[in-house]
Parts: sequence; structure tokens; C-alpha cells
Amino acid sequence: MSTPAITRRAALTGLTASLAATACARGQDAGPAVGSSLAPGWTAGPSLPMRVQEIYPVALNGTLYVAGGLSPDVDGGRIGITDRVFALEEGAETWRERAALPLATHHPTLVAVGDEVYAIGGFVADAGGAWHMTGAVRIYDPQRNAWRSGPAMAQPYAETVVANLGGRVHVVTGRRPSGPANANWTDHADTTAHVVLDPVAEAWTSAAPAPTARNSAAGAVLNGRLHVIGGRTVSGGNTALHEVYDPDANRWTALAPLPDPVEGPRGSGGLAASVLDGTIYVFGGEWFSSTGGGVYSQVWAYNAEADNWRQASTMPTPRHGLGAVTVGDRIATIAGAALAGGNATSAAVEWFED
Repeated sequence: MSTPAITRRAALTGLTASLAATACARGQDAGPAVGSSLAPGWTAGPSLPMRVQEIYPVALNGTLYVAGGLSPDVDGGRIGITDRVFALEEGAETWRERAALPLATHHPTLVAVGDEVYAIGGFVADAGGAWHMTGAVRIYDPQRNAWRSGPAMAQPYAETVVANLGGRVHVVTGRRPSGPANANWTDHADTTAHVVLDPVAEAWTSAAPAPTARNSAAGAVLNGRLHVIGGRTVSGGNTALHEVYDPDANRWTALAPLPDPVEGPRGSGGLAASVLDGTIYVFGGEWFSSTGGGVYSQVWAYNAEADNWRQASTMPTPRHGLGAVTVGDRIATIAGAALAGGNATSAAVEWFED
């Protein structure tokens, strides 16, 4: 009899159960000294005050923000959902704790709008499950160090790509409830949805749906266009597809997919992307197969003029469920997990320069 493939569905079902189970008792590692070299092109940044994964950080006016996620440091070594928010000002060597999210949320996607940070969707603990999807929009004002409620989405979404295009917030792909049930990860299905928030009018509208239904993709804005890269589907596993949205034409176009990795199957879920000097860089992600799973170490660089990829580097600490955010002339790779699924959650922050 063949061995059944391990899927993210199975891994997350296990993680849901483990939200009430004791995680690894090892304390958080101090990590290397800030500014020390880790590998060519990589230096150590200040570790977060806690280990966390399934985050979507953002930079606003030179300051990095991390909000929510899943962490084994929530309750005496138990992995759970956090409401904690941290900020790292440009040039600082320590993170500052800021006002907590109104509700503990994992997978909230952050996006900068004007001088504020929006937290879009994600999962909360409600209705008897830790994967209750929310359509809530929370808005953080750094000047007041306070959150307020924004215009909620008509339907809940999570594991999406979110971007600011011309002052409007685009929420693309991800997952949403497939029926009336909305308590567990298995209650949701992939979507091609594309909804747009006008922050001034506080109104949501629809735009051209994405060509491919997927979740946990990476997103990056280059030359005013939104790139959606990789991700996964419930039925087909990871995908390498790369599609770009032009807001002026309200149209999607297929581009060169992610290259074949050295380890694991093609495509990547839970990866992160950011733009530096006109190039899109993609970091990490995870994979599952019949023999288990793993985390990708490659850093891929995309040249939009040539529509091709090259391997730019290898991550010192390969991770999935991480964030990648550009500040100045480098990219911060933030937290995540060093093993597939909910294992080996990290507080690492590593700066990349190509």
C-alpha cells in the first residue's frame, strides 16, 4: 500500500489541535549580534521579542510593523494566536511594542495607506475553532498608537495578497468560506476573488478576478502593477504560477513562473516577496510530499523587462510564513517557521542586499 501524501490540510489540522497542546519548551534563542554577517549579502537584524509565523508585515514611513500571527510564546509555551504588535524604526536595534490588535488574529495582511496601517482579514478564534475567518478591517494610527475599525469586507478572506495600487487597497485570491461553516481551516476554499477598497469613500467594489484560485501566494507591486506569485491550492498543492494585474486596463497577464527548486516539488506556498531596485525578490516557502515536507532556501529574483528569473541567493535561515519588506536599500526577512507546518517558529530578522 502506498504512503499517502502529507498535505498542508493535514498539517494544519494537526496545528489546530496543537493550539491547545504544549509546544517545544526551548526558550527563544538570542540570535547573532545585530549587524553581524550571516552570509554574502546577509546581515543579522534585531530579533522580534517573540517567535511568530503566518504574518504579513509592512513598512510605513521607514518603520516596520508586525501584527498578530501564530506563536508558541503566547501562553506558557503553547502555540496560539497573538494580538501583539511590534514596530522597528529605521536604524533602531530593538523592536518597540505598540498597541495590540483589537482581537488576536493570525494571517492578518498589513498594507500601508497614507500615514496609517490597515490590517485586512485573517483568522480568529471564534465559533468553536481557531480558524474562524474574518472580514474585519482594522486601521492603526501610529501618531495616536491606536486601532479603529475600518469598512469590513462583504465576505471574509484570508491567506490573500493585499496591495496598495494608486491609493486603493486590492485584496486578491486567498481563501474564503465554502459554505455556512466557518470555524476550521477545512471549512474554506480557494478563490479568484478580487475586491478593492476606496479608503476615502470607505467602500468596497469588485475588479477583474484573478485567473487562478490559490492561497498563500506572494504579492509585490512593481511599476504600478500587482504581481501574484506562487502559492498553493487545496486540490493541487503548490503552484509556480506568476500572474500580473494592470489596474489601468483591469486585466491579468501570465508571466514566467517560479523556476524549479533544488529541493521539494515545484512551486511554493507561504513564501514572501518584496521589490528592491526594480527587481522582485521571492523568499522561502514550504512544500509537502509523500515523504514529509520542507522549507525552501532559495531567493529568486525576477527581471520584469526580460520576464525571467535567476537565483539571487540562499537564505541563512530558510522559513515559510515569513514577511519580506523593503526598507531603504535592503529587504528585511521577518520571523516565520524553519520547518514545514507549525513547527520551529522563529523570531529571526535577517537583512538581504543583492
